[in-house]
Amino acid sequence: MLRFQRHLFANALRLLLTIVGGLCLVALLFEGLTEMDLIVHNRQSFGTYVWVSILATPHMLSMLLPIAIFVATVVALNASHRDNEIVVARASGASNWFVAAPVLRLTFMAAVIHLVLNLWVQPTTFHALRSLLASPPSDITGTIVREGQFLRRPNGLTTYARLVNGAQISDLLISDARDPRSIITYVAKAGRLMQIESGPAIMMTTGHIESRTADGKLQFLEFERSTFDLGPFTLEAKAPVLKESDRYLPGLFFPDMSQPYDRNQRKRLIAEGHSRIATPLLNIAMAMIAVQAILGGEFARLGYGRRIAFAFAGAAGLRIAEFGALLAGQGGPWLNVLQYLVPLAVIAGISLLHFRGLTNGEFAAHVRHGLERLRASGPAIAAEIAAGASDLPQLIRDRGRIAAASRGPLSAPSRRKARMQKPMKAD
Repeated sequence: MLRFQRHLFANALRLLLTIVGGLCLVALLFEGLTEMDLIVHNRQSFGTYVWVSILATPHMLSMLLPIAIFVATVVALNASHRDNEIVVARASGASNWFVAAPVLRLTFMAAVIHLVLNLWVQPTTFHALRSLLASPPSDITGTIVREGQFLRRPNGLTTYARLVNGAQISDLLISDARDPRSIITYVAKAGRLMQIESGPAIMMTTGHIESRTADGKLQFLEFERSTFDLGPFTLEAKAPVLKESDRYLPGLFFPDMSQPYDRNQRKRLIAEGHSRIATPLLNIAMAMIAVQAILGGEFARLGYGRRIAFAFAGAAGLRIAEFGALLAGQGGPWLNVLQYLVPLAVIAGISLLHFRGLTNGEFAAHVRHGLERLRASGPAIAAEIAAGASDLPQLIRDRGRIAAASRGPLSAPSRRKARMQKPMKAD
């Protein structure tokens, strides 16, 4: 029997690694396309592009891990069911817990890894990524002037060059509009990037300068050599603002209220902190949904396609509900408790359903019976409340004991007896 558990654990682990690897490669491909401007526009090296993609990997992994856990659990358990391995294990006396234990152990390991990624790895890599993207580019020419393009910068500088060959520039145009009332335009036959005391500059040769005076007259000045200082346009690097994904847990729960960003985004930061702790629970909840889909219910010779489809819908609904809880927490900090309640409710409900040995039909019968009892006793309780009943808690306990004594057909001994007498059905 222990060999069966090792075999199921190995199958689930192999599937999990394959799914995580495939999903991460696809996600990194799309992420890399969004960062392609590091090479095309900022003239960064291919090594920088690869390093940026690697730094984005922990965030991708933390988002995709619950989905991968769910798919790996469904596929591994369904394969064992299809090969009659689970049927033989149950016939040998194995309980539901014994069969589900290997995939649940793997799920708990994944949840711990997910928590480590959220609390330490992702903030470290995203902080490094933010600093890298905010650092000045290695090739200043590619950020100031670009061959065959009008390049407009937000600080009022517009440039154009017909040909750019390293530091050599041909047919150059520079428009300095930092002061809209006094726009200066430089046109030069050639230019060369150089370094002066104040920083980078362009040495222009054989050209002219156009500007307007205060009374609107056009000034035209020819030159043989002129230097345009690029320092005011390149030395504007500021310390990067750390967003939610870049911060460790203390920076999320205790934002610096002296910073404008922290003051404006305080609720979002707190919600992100709770999300970092709560999302690893999704791994366990997703695995429980998969376990109930395959191991819950009666044996079916024709497979469990319908139950698996419902499980996929439930997993998608759980992910959407968790995202909705995150948005609700951003609206009000006290709503962050929903981020914990959503996965914990799924884990508790399926654990009660599966490991107590209830089938889906029996669970539905219990729910219907409970609703009928609530409907039957509701009016009487409401009437007594209206009449001024003072001992309402005792009244509810008494009615609960009376109802429990009269459950009859749904009592535990009757349920076990009916299950022993019921023959196995084939779909």
